[in-house]
Amino acid sequence: MKVFRDAKSSIQGVVSECLFNSRGNAPVLRMAPMIDMIFLLLIFFLLTARFRPRENFLPMQLEIGSLAMAGRSALVEPLTMYISPAEDGCKVRLGRDLTVSIVGAEPETGLDLMVDKLALCLQQQKRITSDPIEIVCDGTVEWQHLAGIYNVLFGMGITNITFRMTD
Repeated sequence: MKVFRDAKSSIQGVVSECLFNSRGNAPVLRMAPMIDMIFLLLIFFLLTARFRPRENFLPMQLEIGSLAMAGRSALVEPLTMYISPAEDGCKVRLGRDLTVSIVGAEPETGLDLMVDKLALCLQQQKRITSDPIEIVCDGTVEWQHLAGIYNVLFGMGITNITFRMTD
């Protein structure tokens, strides 16, 4: 029986050693589940984060196919329109050859004629409505004439209109 008691006491000693650590009755903090939770949170935040693009990055796509099919280069010289004052209105010169007078009393007639000559000029130079038009305006032209010409151009579907800065 003594052997049995010795075995019983040695088993109790091993069990008590396993239950209580060497520091006494202090609770033991298990680290493995905490590390697992930290990695799960890290993966969650990496997958759900929305990273901002670089500030100097602008996404753009070039239309290579349509330009190559049309046989045109990427940069097209603008068609220049010169607007100068006249006695009773203004004169519009398209390119070098075509000139239209817009009379202040009946500007619609002059603007209609300008539309026809502009369409002829665009057709002769094989231009399309997305090509740029640059307006060079004399400083003494009345605003109502310039606004009327701009509105007619925009009504024709021409949206790439710029004004040349002059002194």
